[in-house]
Amino acid sequence: MPAPAYFGISAIFHYLGPAFAVLLFTHLDVLGVAWLRIASAAVVFAVWRRPWRLLRRLTPEQRRVLLGLGVVLAAMNMMFYLAIARLPLATVGAIEFLGTIVVAAVGMRNVRNVIALALAVGGVVALTDIRLAGEPFGFVFAFVNCALFMLYVVLGHRIANSGAGLSGIDQLGAAMLIAAVVAAPFCLTAAAPAFTSPVALPAGVGVGICSSVIPYVTDQLAMARLRRSTFALMLSILPAVATVIGIVVLTQIPTIGELIGIALIAWGVSIHQEPREGQEK
Repeated sequence: MPAPAYFGISAIFHYLGPAFAVLLFTHLDVLGVAWLRIASAAVVFAVWRRPWRLLRRLTPEQRRVLLGLGVVLAAMNMMFYLAIARLPLATVGAIEFLGTIVVAAVGMRNVRNVIALALAVGGVVALTDIRLAGEPFGFVFAFVNCALFMLYVVLGHRIANSGAGLSGIDQLGAAMLIAAVVAAPFCLTAAAPAFTSPVALPAGVGVGICSSVIPYVTDQLAMARLRRSTFALMLSILPAVATVIGIVVLTQIPTIGELIGIALIAWGVSIHQEPREGQEK
């Protein structure tokens, strides 16, 4: 499959799982849902990839990267869920992209790509429509998630291209196990009621598979085939995907301004140009 196809799958599930999580918030605390997402994904990776087999092959630097990625995944998932519990999914998705602007800008090589980035930024601004007086803590969580998402892109791209026969998906699985341990002290108590619920527990596992297994695996497959700046710019389509899923799953109807933002983002992504062979990856 071409890299854009992997990215498309990731984009859909990146917000489809959280949309289902919002529906689960009525049955379980927000941080409880976040931990079920992380822990269920960790179990899937443990059974599927047995990532602990990597330990002997990793250098001290690679182990530090995995530890950092695990901490980032734990914090990012918690901040994201705390944000979507207070703000529309499309708004959080738009803010989430702001951090990737920095990553995308690092690799800009020509006027066409600068214009593409400017259009994408304009689209994000139109989608966000920030009103800090309405839900200040929601925006605090969303902007912290934004910074963490930028770190996820940087660290995720590093493990996807680590070479030496190391699988990025195996390293991702190891990082997810670390994330489950890191998040447990903050979230496990909130998740406890799910273990006696015939509805909440399987729903939480489904959220984990949709939110953390499918999109993160397809992210690795895309990152291994794309420059980091290209992947970061393609992420600008995420607010548009979040808006569509918000409409379909959560009946969060966008305004005219938000629709204009979606159009600008799609235009920016469509005119973005991949660098020619030989340019820095």
